[in-house]
Amino acid sequence: MRPSGRAPDELRTLTIEPGFTKHAEGSCLVSFGDTRVLVTASVETQLPPWLRGKGKGWVTGEYGMLPRSTHTRGNREAARGKQSGRTQEIQRLIGRSLRAVVDLKKLGERQVTLDCDVIQADGGTRTASISGAWVAMRIAIDRLLEQGAIEHDPIETQVAAVSCGIFEGTPVLDLDYAEDSSADSDGNFVLTGDGKIVEAQISAEGDRFDEEGLLRLMRLAQIGCNEIFEAQRKATGR
Repeated sequence: MRPSGRAPDELRTLTIEPGFTKHAEGSCLVSFGDTRVLVTASVETQLPPWLRGKGKGWVTGEYGMLPRSTHTRGNREAARGKQSGRTQEIQRLIGRSLRAVVDLKKLGERQVTLDCDVIQADGGTRTASISGAWVAMRIAIDRLLEQGAIEHDPIETQVAAVSCGIFEGTPVLDLDYAEDSSADSDGNFVLTGDGKIVEAQISAEGDRFDEEGLLRLMRLAQIGCNEIFEAQRKATGR
């Protein structure tokens, strides 16, 4: 039995509230159980210097955890003067995941920045950030299309992410903190709406796993992402 009482292939309660903030071109509050992430999408015409004049845009992500999003207060990284390696890794993952489903030429010379701020953490903050970031980006791009700022939709398909792991010998979907902190192995899967894999990060924490274990985790990730895709479509009306 999982600590939460969920079945091995059951997601936590998933909600996506679109348009959660007033000023950003796109936004949502995404919740996986007790993990909650506020995601905003900002569209700017200023590009990184190495991209200027090349006729294409850029999609990038930024990630942060509020000081009391966890059981004990964490110091703000801004106060320390630098980001942790974990934060930088997650930001790069968010950017890669979103760029994997965007035609940057159709986006034109503009940058979309996805800010993912963890309000409350209970495991799976990076996967929740990616899943919510697609919704915020979709809303922002729809606004550009409505305004006639871009002619063709640059988003090719959906992208979502979910964690899977082996907990007490059983492959399980969408680990919360209680499972993540004591799992034999855990991983994060980033999948697209057309059935492709963007990234799989899997590691053995307490015990090694075999090929069958890997395949079972992959199947669980597909089940979970299919549910997330449906929630994304409902949130964006697509």
